[in-house]
This record gives sequence, structure tokens and C-alpha cells, in this order.
Amino acid sequence: MRMSEGPREFACMPPMCRAIPALNLIRSRPRFAYNQGEYVMSSVETAGEDPHQSFAQLGLNSQLLDAIEKTGYTAPSAIQAATIPHLLAGRDVLGQAQTGTGKTAAFALPLLQKLDTSQAAVKILVLTPTRELAIQVCDAFEKYGRFVKQLKLMPIYGGQDYEIQFRKLNRGVQVVVGTPGRVMDHMRRGTLDLSSLDCLVLDEADEMLKMGFVDDVEWVLSELPGKPQLALFSATMPPPIRKLTSKYLDDPAHVTIQAETATVKNTRQRSLVLPGRKKMEALLRILASQETDGVIVFAKTRNNTEQIGQRLREKGYAAASLNGDMSQRQREQAVERLRAGRLDILVATDVAARGLDVERVSLVVNFDMPHDSEAYIHRIGRTGRAGRSGDAILFVKPDERRSLRYIEQATGQPLEAMELPSRKAIHNKRIADFKQRVSEALVGDDLEQYQALVDDCLGEIQVPPERLLVAFAKMLQQEMFKSVRETSGNTEGEHRRSDREGFRQRSDRGRSDRGRSDHDGGRQRQHGTRPQGKDRERSRRPVTAPEEGMQRYRVQVGREHGVRPGNLVGAIANEAGLDSQYIGRINIFDQYSTVDLPAGMPSETFQALQDVWVSGQQLKISRERSSGKPSEESTSFVRGGGRSQGPRGARDKKQLAAEKRAKKRAKMKGRKPSFRR
Repeated sequence: MRMSEGPREFACMPPMCRAIPALNLIRSRPRFAYNQGEYVMSSVETAGEDPHQSFAQLGLNSQLLDAIEKTGYTAPSAIQAATIPHLLAGRDVLGQAQTGTGKTAAFALPLLQKLDTSQAAVKILVLTPTRELAIQVCDAFEKYGRFVKQLKLMPIYGGQDYEIQFRKLNRGVQVVVGTPGRVMDHMRRGTLDLSSLDCLVLDEADEMLKMGFVDDVEWVLSELPGKPQLALFSATMPPPIRKLTSKYLDDPAHVTIQAETATVKNTRQRSLVLPGRKKMEALLRILASQETDGVIVFAKTRNNTEQIGQRLREKGYAAASLNGDMSQRQREQAVERLRAGRLDILVATDVAARGLDVERVSLVVNFDMPHDSEAYIHRIGRTGRAGRSGDAILFVKPDERRSLRYIEQATGQPLEAMELPSRKAIHNKRIADFKQRVSEALVGDDLEQYQALVDDCLGEIQVPPERLLVAFAKMLQQEMFKSVRETSGNTEGEHRRSDREGFRQRSDRGRSDRGRSDHDGGRQRQHGTRPQGKDRERSRRPVTAPEEGMQRYRVQVGREHGVRPGNLVGAIANEAGLDSQYIGRINIFDQYSTVDLPAGMPSETFQALQDVWVSGQQLKISRERSSGKPSEESTSFVRGGGRSQGPRGARDKKQLAAEKRAKKRAKMKGRKPSFRR
């Protein structure tokens, strides 16, 4: 990259590949090209912190300034300072920023200022990849618009009752925040009127791409009446997102900030290399030796979140799980309990925690290695928010050192190596906690009622007061803490099983709540490409019968409609509330596809899937009656990253044996998939 001596001008590199350090906004000349003119930008701004700039200088009105003051923010972040003026001016914006940079306020504040609340018509539409993020963004609009009169807003997402959404939309709202599938459905039904739309925001566009929603997003964009203002925000710019931007954004202002500025400024990052069987012991020791407020522990699979959460509760911690197998209400309640301080530890999968914003989180523990650097950046972005300091710890198994190096390259700094906290450190922490509790108890005004108890004990047991105090201290210590020896004694055997079951099952290599493969997949994903080869093999073979416990369903969308497995998985998982690990083989034919789902689908779930649209086609799901060989060839996809095996397929014997053992264990456990009712 080169700069001219005069105005700063970048050459030979697409804008999304640049990260230029700056203290203030740097405007470049308006000429950028990608692939011989396929992608053209008019300007680029590389944003950095300006400690002297205020929200008032950005042109925000008094209502919004009062709301900002109530939240405790004093100065705009880099992405806010760069984006707000453009959106106020009515210009399209392409924002490239990591999570935790304040980008929600960057688009919510200017759009609220421009909003005409005299009409009960949808003026602002925000698309998000997940339900959790939709709720989070809607809450942000409500927080910043607390002094905006007659403001009406609502989130819409799969899993929420249609009738509730129909009633609210019919009464009239100005701001709608929703997931692509549910927004599409309302548009097709005619229950979401966008004829008065002023602005559409695509938040975390790269996540929508990963989850298979990019076709749905493009359908929404293509069906918009008129030409509303558009704003797209994404941490990365893979080719499909660049293509979308080039097609729909009109002369956008491109704002980007450095990844390291966005994610690690207030967060101490450390790594701990250890065998997988030692992870639980390490987690317990860290929690026992370190002062923390709220804690988020990230695991790859739903099963792991439940195992870790259960183990923490057994040790006396206020812990809960957060994963895609939980109902939406359960997830919201868990997050609210963490925010209110009634819960101290949340054990979550990446997708379930997407968009989670709880300021009291002081520690993030990456129990399982994230599938790529973007996931890591999102995880540690859950702490060190709103100017607070945070701590992030990454557990690294010996064979994951390469993934650690990729993460260090992505964040621009090495992770500080740490040692497992010693028993002495834990003991010292416990003593300090004990002294603190005693000091707090002495401040109370209700000590007199306990004096009689002490007098009775002294009279009956007849020991010196000092000896009785020692006994009370022993009892309190036993009540407060478990011994370190107990902590490390039971963990090794338990997590040797966890290594075999939790980390090597096929569910670890899928999508949604399951992480991808750590070796080759991690490196490929860092360059914005989807895993190929062994991670996802296609084969033209006769379709086999569904596995035991599965029912085959036909959906009326096929190869000629451009459908991909990710589209079907995303739609079914979102609408049925079914963890994607329970979605089986997908066979794509020319005019239709078949999907293997657990037998016993509730009728209401079946009916909801009837009306879902994928790749411009209504699913019209029905049970597949025929078990014989189809008349046409299909493209067969095996969920979980496995291979489609035919008569000549030579699967690795060790892998086959491991999968048989895993299936046997799962059957013995009696785990059953749960549909959301």
C-alpha cells in the first residue's frame, strides 16, 4: 500500500483489505475499484478515537443528547464519529467494524433524529442474523429514543407467536428490527408494509452470510419500494457481501476501523495451554482465584454448555446455560438474570451469545477454541465494553497452537501466557473473601439477635470464646468453599469422557450452535471462504433411507431455485427452534429437496414450516412417503461435515468406529431433540 505526498490516496487494494492507523478521520480521494470495476467506492474513512469530540459536535439534537447522558457515555466511539454525520446527511454507508465498537448507536442515533413519529408507519427496518441480536438492537433504539415522543418499535423473529406480531404491526410501528426469514414472511403476507420506509440497515452482514441468509436479504432488498437510504455493517467483507454492496448501495461512504482498536483496547488477553481433560479443573481454579463480576464461558456445543453449567452449579456457582436448544423466553430470562446480578456465570455457544451486551461481564473464558478469529473477536467483545476493563482467557489444547497463532495475527498482538492458578493462590483468595464477609457482617445492626446464640453455645459447650470463634470460622469456610483437592479430584475422569464425547462428536463440526473444525477450517474461514473438500463433500448417489428415529420430509425448493443446504438449515432451525445438530441428511433435487428431521414433529411446528420461504420458494413441507430409490439423481449433503457414503465409499475405519461408539453413548443417554412449542 502506498500513499501520495498530497491527499492520502490508496492504490492496488480493495477498501475492505485496508486498516490504516489514524487518530482522526482521514478522507481519501474518491476512486477505488475491485475486480475491474465490479466494486466501486466513492470514499473511505479510517476512524480512530478523538478524545476531544463530543456527541453534540456530531449534530445530534437535545433529546438524543439527554438519552446519551443517561446511558453514561461521554464521547463518541470511532465508528460513531465517522458514521453519524453521513447518516444524518442521508447518505448510504458501508461500515466495517468489529463487534463491541458501538456500531448500534452509530446508526440508531442519526436514524432516530431523522425519524418522523407523527405517522404510525414503518420508517426504519433493521435486519439482524439472530433473534438475540434483534432484541438487543431493538432495546438500544428504545434506550436512545427514550425522550422521542410517540416512538413505537418492535422486534420480529422466528419462534415468537405470529398473532402477537400481527397485532403490533397492525397498530402501527415506526421501527422494526427482525431476522431475514420472518421479515420476508411478513412481507409476503402483506402484514409488513414498507411503502413508507426511509432507511434499511443490515447489521452483521457477514454473520447472515455464514448462516445462509444472504439470499433472503437480497430478496428483501429487491422487493423494497422506492429507494430508501441503506446502511450495511460487517466485520469482514467476503465476496458475496461485496457483491451485495455493489448492487444495492448508492455511492456509499465507506467507514472502517482497525480490528485491534475495536476489540482489545480495554481487554487483557491470556492463553492457557493444557490437555482437554484439565479444562474443567482450570476453569474452577480461575474462578476460585480471581475477582470477577459477570462471567461468560464459551463452549462449542449445546451438550458442552449443559455439562459445564451443571458442574459449576454443583460447585456452588450461580451458573446457567445459553444455547440454541433453549426456548427464546428461557434465553431472554438467562440474559436478564446475568444483567441483574442474579446470575454470575453464563455458559454459552457462539450463536446463542451473538449480540449479547451485558456491561457487568468482567471475564470471558474461551473453554473451547473458537472456530476462527472472527468468532474469537466476537467472544472477547462481550467484556471490556463501554470503557470498562475486561479479561479474556483462551484454553488451548496442545494440538491447537496453530489456531492460537492465527488469533494472535488477527488481533495484532500476542496473547499473554498464563499458568494454572496454584492452590496457594486459591487459598489466599478464600481467606481474603472470608475476611471481607466478616467485616461486612460486623457492620450490620442485627448482631444482638445472634449474641444469645453465642452465649448459649459458650454455656453449654464450655470452651473459651476464642475456641468457639475458630469453630465458627471452620464452619463458614466449609459452607463458602469446596476444597481444592475435591475440585481437581473428580474433574479428570469426567473430562476425559468430555473429550471423547463432547469434542469428537459430529456435532462439533457443524454450523449454528456447533463450531467448525479447528485445523483446516479455521484457516480457510479467516480468508472469508467456506470450508471445502473434506469439510463438505457432495456426491451424486442414490438416496438412502433415513436413519432410525428420523422422518424424511419433502420441501418444494430445489437445485433449479438455487437453494443450498445452509438456506434450509437456517430456515428450519430458526422457525422450528430445533438445534441444527438434529437436522439430518439433506438431498437436493432439481425441483424439490428432502430433509431428515426427528420423528414426532409437533403439528404446530409442522404448520409453521409450511409457510416459510427459502430462495424465493415456499417450503410447503410434507412427509416423504416413498422410501424407494428416487427417479432422479440428487446432490446429497450429510450434516456435520461428514461424507456421503455409497456402496463404494471407503470411510476411514477409525472414524467409523468412533462414530458408532458416539451413537451408542448418545442412545444410552436417551437424549431426545426438542422442538419449540
